[in-house]
Amino acid sequence: MSLRTVLTNGTVVTGYAKLKNCALYIDEKGEIGDIFNMRRLEEKDFPPDTVMIDVGGSYIMPGFIDSHIHGIGGFGTEDCKASSILGMSERLADFGVSAFMPTVYTDTLDNMLASIKAIVEAMGSEQGAKIMGVNLEGPFISMERVGAQNPAGVLPVNLDVFNQLIDAGKGHVICMTVAPELKHMRELALLARERNIVLLAGHTDATYENIMEGMQCGIFHSTHFFNAMSRLHHRNPGTVGAILIQREMQCEIICDGIHVHPELVKMLLREKPLDNIVMVTDSLKPTKQRSGSCLANGIECAIGVDGAFVALEDPDLFIGSALTMLQGLRNVVDWEVPIQQASQMSATNPARIYNFAKQGMLVPGYKADVVVLDENLQMKGLFIEGNLIRDRFA
Repeated sequence: MSLRTVLTNGTVVTGYAKLKNCALYIDEKGEIGDIFNMRRLEEKDFPPDTVMIDVGGSYIMPGFIDSHIHGIGGFGTEDCKASSILGMSERLADFGVSAFMPTVYTDTLDNMLASIKAIVEAMGSEQGAKIMGVNLEGPFISMERVGAQNPAGVLPVNLDVFNQLIDAGKGHVICMTVAPELKHMRELALLARERNIVLLAGHTDATYENIMEGMQCGIFHSTHFFNAMSRLHHRNPGTVGAILIQREMQCEIICDGIHVHPELVKMLLREKPLDNIVMVTDSLKPTKQRSGSCLANGIECAIGVDGAFVALEDPDLFIGSALTMLQGLRNVVDWEVPIQQASQMSATNPARIYNFAKQGMLVPGYKADVVVLDENLQMKGLFIEGNLIRDRFA
């Protein structure tokens, strides 16, 4: 049970609007009890044990949901340990993340299964961000666009392997990245629909027609837009073109300003419905790591001059991001995107796409997953289901 709390004198970013000079009430169930204008504060009759926190004009927003993340703080899914997944949970809370989907690399089947089992084992023991379920990045992807995934783990479509991976998750696998052009992808997509698995087009060399075929069998989301996918060409729009042209297609976007140029992010926001754009980090184990060797999925890497991780053996290969969701939000706001749109990308949209009940918005009856940011977008506090997980209000 959470403490009753009222956050006063704030700008509430609900997930669909920005409400100035407002207050937010968190009830004893850890839910949003009410949002109201400060003029009505004296009319309210809160129980005597209610904690009042004056946020001094700060933004009160839905906690971030990172739906694609491999690691942070020296903890990663490749460790195949529940303790590492719980380490990710604690570190993510430092950056305003209330929920996340630990993401499993394409790797040998044994390693992928071990990683899935570690994530499931960790669920329910979090001291920070809540684990929503498992994100599988592969293994049915294109060798032409393998990126930093382990080529030894790339497989042709195999329904038995698919079932084995999903079964290992004990009902907690949420999504899987696939290459829609692969043979037997239609059968896989139909099975995924039966098992309530969201498929994303990614690490793909698909033609425009391949993406259309994928959409016809239910592939409507895509992994880290522009990265590890077939490029836009005037005679073959490819995966990039298909995502831009087809407004129904949803897409992740890494908002570090490196994986995708800021002007392309702004173009995407002009061309595609905001509801279909999801901010992710794709961050790796060494992100915000305090000490130790710089390894991601067994690859020795370094932070390049622009901030993305690069493989030492191939400095031209971005193997992932050093981004946090908090920095991603700061970036898009700096690129002149309204903060309420940034909030939709970082919380509201992933919650809707992945069917997370009563999450991603600040609405009465929804879970009180709330991040408070000052005018400089520095974090002042984080509530998860009404519990104050990070307190920087002093």
